[in-house]
Amino acid sequence: MSKYRVQNPATGEVTESFESATDAQVEEALAAADAAYREWREQGVQHRAGVVRRIGELFTERRDELARAIATEMGKSIEAALEEVDFAASIFDYYGVYGPGFITDYEIPSSVPGRAVMEQLPLGVLLGVMPWNFPYYQVARFAGPNLVLGNTILLKHADICARSNLLMQEIMEQAGVPVGGYQAMFVSHDQISTIIADARVQGVSLTGSEAAGAIIGAQAGANLKKCVLELGGIDPMVVLDSDDVPGIARAAWENRIYNGGQVCNSNKRLIVMDDIYDEFVAELVKLAEGLEPGDQLDLRDRQFTPLSTRAAAETVDAQVKRAVSEGGRLLAGGVLSDGPGAYYSPAVLVDVPRDSASYREEIFGPVALVYRVHSDEEALELANDCALGLGGSVFSTDQARAARVASRLEVGMAHVNIIAAEGADIPFGGVKRSGFGREMGPVGIGEFANKRLYFIAE
Repeated sequence: MSKYRVQNPATGEVTESFESATDAQVEEALAAADAAYREWREQGVQHRAGVVRRIGELFTERRDELARAIATEMGKSIEAALEEVDFAASIFDYYGVYGPGFITDYEIPSSVPGRAVMEQLPLGVLLGVMPWNFPYYQVARFAGPNLVLGNTILLKHADICARSNLLMQEIMEQAGVPVGGYQAMFVSHDQISTIIADARVQGVSLTGSEAAGAIIGAQAGANLKKCVLELGGIDPMVVLDSDDVPGIARAAWENRIYNGGQVCNSNKRLIVMDDIYDEFVAELVKLAEGLEPGDQLDLRDRQFTPLSTRAAAETVDAQVKRAVSEGGRLLAGGVLSDGPGAYYSPAVLVDVPRDSASYREEIFGPVALVYRVHSDEEALELANDCALGLGGSVFSTDQARAARVASRLEVGMAHVNIIAAEGADIPFGGVKRSGFGREMGPVGIGEFANKRLYFIAE
């Protein structure tokens, strides 16, 4: 089987495969990206921004085609796929409109006679290593700001997202990005190392696992290259109180199983106050019972989509079984389908001991993991008892109470009475072992900028 392929996770059928790049082709891609950079950086920021706006327009014009491609590749529902296409389009539009303003030169006070001006200039060729769970959105938040800035992109996507990566290259070039300015790369791990080490490459951005981030970060560091790492999370959702417990449980469930639970900043730990815990869990169990596998291209009510691959579904199944063996209780769902499909029924898991190995693991699948607490301090202590620190949320009818707890979350994105605020204008990123750097919003465009001092003496 080819490493790069389109494989429908509902059936296991491989519908398309792609040849991996030779070393000679990697060299050609590097040369083309460097040549495109030298052309692209001279085009002027308003021209580049117009091209990026056009990318967003083409995403909208081709939304049905684009959505069907990723639904087939990685199993999300066609409705969720359309939402992702629209989100990606909004990111390109945002940077096309606001990007030039974010990189405007500005003068700073100087104790030395003369004018001190801060510039934000492009660095050069960048490598992006992106995951399969949001094939367009993850790329848009990396490529959009950097294309406006004047950088060019080599994009190594997940093995199962080859078709969507090629579609993005086609759209980029159709919009006006010079040939070589965005290239879909079908490369090996060794070739990724070669690309990072190449003098023409100035930085690397990875969204993926903690293990992958450690490898890429080490390679970038060894070659003195800037990197941005987004490495997932085990985000807490703390529910202190509610005047509609079934309602908040439904919101928690819908968020947790969205995209098959394969979301970096999903609410992977539900931390619920003792006096509403039983009602909250009972609602989750009701929502999890009686669900059936469905076709991601024609999903019906009370059906669920497959995970990205059979291997991903088997991993989630093994994690839940281990958690149960360590003392957890599976209250509903948690059934792995007979092969070759990648279906795993959304599950409710409680009582996982905090001294178990499972407590420290991220479950990248549709598993609502619930903990009972008895005080705000206990909730906060449990929420912060994690090596990862991507995002987190706190809910209460008393906003001030929720804000006090949320202000002490050790995360990159803290929320009060909303699980995750997401938009093209909202920065995204974490702390601790969730990585470093930010994407999107006004700060996203500066991660791979040469913040150059330009000084003119009097």
